[in-house]
Amino acid sequence: MTGVSELWAGAGANARSPMKWAFPSLVKGVGLCYTPPVPAACVRVHAEAGPTPAEGVQRVVLASTSPRRRELLEQVGLSFEIVPPDAEAEAGLHAGRNLSETRQAVEAAARAKAASVAARMVPGTLVVAADTVVVLGRKMLGKPRDPERAARMLRNLSGRLHRVLTAVAVHRAGEETGLSACEETRVRFRPLSEEEIAAYVSSGEPLDKAGAYGIQGLGALLVERLEGCYFNVVGLPLVALHRLLRASGVDLLAAPEDWPRPERAGSRKSGPDMEGGRCAW
Repeated sequence: MTGVSELWAGAGANARSPMKWAFPSLVKGVGLCYTPPVPAACVRVHAEAGPTPAEGVQRVVLASTSPRRRELLEQVGLSFEIVPPDAEAEAGLHAGRNLSETRQAVEAAARAKAASVAARMVPGTLVVAADTVVVLGRKMLGKPRDPERAARMLRNLSGRLHRVLTAVAVHRAGEETGLSACEETRVRFRPLSEEEIAAYVSSGEPLDKAGAYGIQGLGALLVERLEGCYFNVVGLPLVALHRLLRASGVDLLAAPEDWPRPERAGSRKSGPDMEGGRCAW
């Protein structure tokens, strides 16, 4: 497992759990805001209040529209908002001449995503971004653009060992430095028949996944073994993220009062307290 990488200066320089979420509300100019369950009487006030957290509460933003990354953050009990990165930050990722260069490229891409969103946030906002690629030999496999490319990727992965690289970056808005790390997991596919490849592609699951498979879904039936972090293959290495967040002042295990944590089963009060026109739990 790799640790926290060195600080980078100026982002532009290198550039299912039982818990469920109540409702996604579109916030003008910001994105999707995921909030813990609130009663109907409180929904209107909460929506009008917008995405700015209460005074003294740490604001966390996920710079990704990936449902897998959203679910993983939900799993560890972190309240957050979703703000997609700029289109420029999403493009331009290419494989390096070797694995080391490819790791650097993936990490730079995650940093660029975090920086593009941090630039639009109020100072102090903590932005989390990630980028995942599949590496087979010297070739980097991204998301297939159509079923034919998905089938081709799966044929190449069949019976072979590949690497999944996920870089995660944490950038606090208003600061010129941030933290990032890149994790690697080795995955071996069992031999796949043409019928199995066709059936999996027809499910539609491969089309929005790096390497044309999702290990958290039907793609689990294709994987013979893996070495490393399972969540890294899903798209967000949680231990690496925990290290980065803790270094940035947010400890997911300590659960201090200065950052938002959604309600867990059995811990909810009988009703909301209204403070300054907002819902306090």
